[in-house]
Amino acid sequence: MKNIKIIGIVSVIGIIGLILGIIFTVNFESDSAEVENALDREVKPYETPQVQEKYEELQIDNNSNYKIRDREWRASGPFQIDRSEYAIGEKIFIRMGGLQIGEKGDIAVMRPLNDTHTKFYLSIPFDETKNPTFNQYFEPAISKNRGICSVDDLDGTWFLVFRGTEYLNLEFKINKELGVVGGTDTETVC
Repeated sequence: MKNIKIIGIVSVIGIIGLILGIIFTVNFESDSAEVENALDREVKPYETPQVQEKYEELQIDNNSNYKIRDREWRASGPFQIDRSEYAIGEKIFIRMGGLQIGEKGDIAVMRPLNDTHTKFYLSIPFDETKNPTFNQYFEPAISKNRGICSVDDLDGTWFLVFRGTEYLNLEFKINKELGVVGGTDTETVC
């Protein structure tokens, strides 16, 4: 009789343990999250037809010698620019996605002074905790305040330097031989 009670108690405990094991296995949630490695991966463009039409509309001027060219995305880590060469007045489009958790810094845009030296042009901050992805554009332009007196000062090799990271610089050229985007002020200011 004593053996039957012990066997009954052990059986009940085993069944309860089995039921609890199944419940915990089904309802188990991990405290860790899997993170996909986004380095060396292209950020996929998301452009609606309306955005593309507006972009083309802004770039076309019948009085200009500028012709729209296809985009050729170039990347350094999670940062991309849409071309390697730009015309005078053309906007440089930067997109970013896939920063590491907590990664922040700024993009220093460096303009050419001559064949061997560059000068700081502008800074674009980024902070993964505030905005993990973004699209940004800027248009290098003639500016007396920045010491860019004519289209000759815009012409040449520019750099994007990703300060606060170990990503390689991105290089692009502004080439006056590609023409001038319609509506761009090309008058000398200095």
